[in-house]
Amino acid sequence: MRAEDETEFREFVQGRWPALVRTAYLLTGDRHHAEDVAQTALAKAYASWRRVRDSDSPDAYLRRILVTSNADRFRKRRPPEYLTQTLPERPRHDESDPSGRLDQRHVLLSALDELPDRQRAVVVLRYWEDLSEAEVASILGCSVGTVKSQASKGLAKLRVHPQLTDHTWQTTQPEVLNGRLR
Repeated sequence: MRAEDETEFREFVQGRWPALVRTAYLLTGDRHHAEDVAQTALAKAYASWRRVRDSDSPDAYLRRILVTSNADRFRKRRPPEYLTQTLPERPRHDESDPSGRLDQRHVLLSALDELPDRQRAVVVLRYWEDLSEAEVASILGCSVGTVKSQASKGLAKLRVHPQLTDHTWQTTQPEVLNGRLR
């Protein structure tokens, strides 16, 4: 890659890394998996940087790579996870965290984790990333009708999720997913 292209790619990554990891986190439900998926997506984007840069929307192209990279991790053999007798230390709530209380995020992530992969991807891209139905359809390689039906089914499941229907959740966290969970 030419030096100018590397500089351009580096600037592109620096501006998008936090949002990319946040989106990957919503897709995976795990911070470490999210960073791995985001890093894999950026490595793939680097390898085909000219195609990414020259596309109509480099951000959409990168999101498509991210969603595909997340799906790819299930195709590979995953190492087993073992239960232990002692629980790990719980992270402390950071008062400066603008994305909400940790326990509420955990509830939302566990509810998202229960959605099928396609529904989770649609809900995250449509309502967290605030993309249009057409943009989501383009990223996922499906029709707008599929995005609408998957969003409808995903939101219906989230609306009846026992922990999300709790009255305290609705009154203390109305901005969840840009306020579109209701």
